[in-house]
Amino acid sequence: MDHWGEIRKLIETRRADRLAARVRALDDDGRKEVAARLPELLKELRGRFERWDDDLVGYGIALRVAGAAVFGGAAAVASWLYRRDFAPQWAGPDNDVDLILAVIADRPAAWRADLAERLALRIRVPDDRGMALALELLRETGTEPPAHDPLVAGWVGRAPSRLGDDPLLDHLLPRLFEAEGVGRVLQWESEPHAGWLGALLNLAETGRVRREALIEGCVRRFLLGGTAVDLRFFTRLHEALDPSPAEAAPHIRDYLQLLPASPGPVAESAMKLLRACDGLTADDLAEAWEALVFRSERKLVRAGLSWLDRSVRRTPALADAAAAPLARAFAADSAELLEKAVELALSHSGGIGEEGRAAVREAIELLPPHLGQRAATVFTGGTVAEPGPVFTPPPLPAVPGRSRSLEPPIQSVEECARLAAEETSSWQSWERLLAGLVTLAGRDRAGLAAALRPRLLDGPHSWVDWQYRREAWEEAGQWFEGAVRALTATAPVRSAWRRFMPKTNLAAPDLLLVHRAAEVLRAVEEDTLPPLLLATPTHSTGHVAAAELVQRLEAVEAAGAKPLAADLQQALLRLPRTPDPEAAGRAARLTSPAGGILAAWTCPEAGIELEWTCANAGGDHDWHDRSHHHSVHPVPTATAAPTGLPLVDLVLGVPRRWAEERHREWWPSMLPSHREVAAAYLMPYVIRRSRNGPSAGPEPSRDLARAEGPAGAAFAAVLARDLGDPHLPGSVEVLLEAAARGELPAAEIGRQAGLLLASGEVRMTDMIAALDAAARRGAHEHVWRIAAAALPVLLPAPGGRPLNGLAGFVMLAATAAEWSGARGAIPEVRDMAARKGSSGLLREIRRLHERLTAGTGGTENTGGPDNTGGSGQEG
Repeated sequence: MDHWGEIRKLIETRRADRLAARVRALDDDGRKEVAARLPELLKELRGRFERWDDDLVGYGIALRVAGAAVFGGAAAVASWLYRRDFAPQWAGPDNDVDLILAVIADRPAAWRADLAERLALRIRVPDDRGMALALELLRETGTEPPAHDPLVAGWVGRAPSRLGDDPLLDHLLPRLFEAEGVGRVLQWESEPHAGWLGALLNLAETGRVRREALIEGCVRRFLLGGTAVDLRFFTRLHEALDPSPAEAAPHIRDYLQLLPASPGPVAESAMKLLRACDGLTADDLAEAWEALVFRSERKLVRAGLSWLDRSVRRTPALADAAAAPLARAFAADSAELLEKAVELALSHSGGIGEEGRAAVREAIELLPPHLGQRAATVFTGGTVAEPGPVFTPPPLPAVPGRSRSLEPPIQSVEECARLAAEETSSWQSWERLLAGLVTLAGRDRAGLAAALRPRLLDGPHSWVDWQYRREAWEEAGQWFEGAVRALTATAPVRSAWRRFMPKTNLAAPDLLLVHRAAEVLRAVEEDTLPPLLLATPTHSTGHVAAAELVQRLEAVEAAGAKPLAADLQQALLRLPRTPDPEAAGRAARLTSPAGGILAAWTCPEAGIELEWTCANAGGDHDWHDRSHHHSVHPVPTATAAPTGLPLVDLVLGVPRRWAEERHREWWPSMLPSHREVAAAYLMPYVIRRSRNGPSAGPEPSRDLARAEGPAGAAFAAVLARDLGDPHLPGSVEVLLEAAARGELPAAEIGRQAGLLLASGEVRMTDMIAALDAAARRGAHEHVWRIAAAALPVLLPAPGGRPLNGLAGFVMLAATAAEWSGARGAIPEVRDMAARKGSSGLLREIRRLHERLTAGTGGTENTGGPDNTGGSGQEG
């Protein structure tokens, strides 16, 4: 009987259901015959279609079912089921699980158990497409699942509705608290009556799972460590279980270990349970208090001090155990917490023994003078210990080089073809590749086309069709691909440069980039390419040396060619700001119109002003009113004298509207002599960046810092936003570099930082951390000018609510003022210092005002924040 002919027909007609019934009826000889012929059929089918083509994937279910039924070894079946040919890389879960289980149902139990384990160990991620089959086979066979973390995470992601009846529960539940990745899968579980939280609480309530096992599992997971996201679900489960003092008692040592370094929510949960326990010794309490006051979260430090105070009031004999934690609290970074720690030390001093008093005495030198004197009157007989060495900020680091030379041009068609096959992600590689295409096409068009054609033929043709069905090409890579297609005669249509120019609201720098690439494509089609491009940068800032640009234009004239229009305009924008008289003289001797433009060129000035606006659905409103905050953003206004060159004028004009962007990391390199214009384009995207999302890095800010031209409000807004991003510690390096070069607009950064902080775009703690780091590395005078300019924006009006963390910002300002020797009252600080009250913020404001006016008789700083520093000069 022709088993194979019938099986092949069912596979080619994709009748997987009928195929499953047919292969189950095969005898041993029939299975061997089909097993021998299946690889040949797969090879034949693969040859008909492109890799990952949907037509080939459509045969996947039938091929998988046939292979599962006929291959002899479990290893061979496992390998066959998950061949890459059977599903595209973006495939979802398998939809043929029932069919495969049916065709292997008559296999020996040991064979099916072996397959189950092999499939389980193949799992790599929780949403692996083979997860469903592996779990179902483990359940059917009763096989104990292997210790494999992705399997546990996948089980969690697709557990059955009746969790208590799942045969895998007893095996995998203990591993739920140990396997990597489970916390990420369950991080959004928050409803205690639904999902995994509800299911586990219900199992504990019915006795299917012991409460003690769940509590122990959570504690064990906490001790393993992890981020707040990794532990979020387990923290919620632990809180929902709400262990009683008796249930928490066996884990007292564990909870104590969690206090110093575990994520805040875990430490807070552990602290609450420890506070409710009656069996803590004095040493346990001292350990807990000391761990809490050492935390960076002020909420936990405050709670630790409150626990200490209440415990000592209830049991005065604990005062001696409280001495060391209180001494540790003298190093807190909050004026409020320092004040509280000193008050508690004084309040409980009568019960502190000699050893504890010695610990407090040693820590007094960490306190500010006014608090140190109060503590000294009780613990040292009225004298304050000699202070240690005063921290002296270092000088600014050496100025790094502004730029370096770029890689030499592409020299061979082989190199051009190789680079064209790689993904172009940087402007340097893009510029080099575009220039190489133009130059090599002029030297050896046929040879370049022959070198590029194999790359195109090896790629998927569907990509080409899809690109040429689009309405517009808005990315540089699309235009480069179009030029290559035109060069190799593989483009489906001609005049793509006319058909695909963007009609959307594309940002002006990206539009300039598109025009440059489109004119290259047009010149390829019309065979009018010049021998080389003019705008290819010579330096890492994006600049083109004037002498090199003249030499390129001479080469174009000598070849009897015309430079490309957008290419010339981009080259002019890349000229350094400092004129080169010799290069200008050479340009004047050229006969082409382009030579005349270059000879007469002077860097146009473009001014940028910012206006901060806030609006909601009900109309404009005062953005300082944070209770109604919806959207705050700065809108640039540009002033530039027209040059008569349309793309130059378009780019320098900086339209006052939001535009689509495609290559914003490239923009500073396109405007290396117009720093403020490039910053104005970048600013909206930087300002609106989510503080919880990933950040691209400080490279745009660093590129702006190394560009030429005035540094004003737009650059200040970009750098201020980066300084407030905790994911961009490199922004401090950018500040230091600009300061060392004398080009840091410190007062303007302060004003923009104040607006960003007041609007809630950045967090106060993040800004303080960045500015403190910069001050400690030599930029203390610049940080003082930043803080002095920000304070008038940040200080609340009478009766207004201050921003969270503002007292810490004032402390930073006072420290920077001290290091800089700043003098001169700031009117807003003076006025707030005169208000009634005793809050921590008011205390810090008064100390800052006293520092600024000490020895000046209260003289106002009439010159504003720019003149309140020491000897540092503003760029």
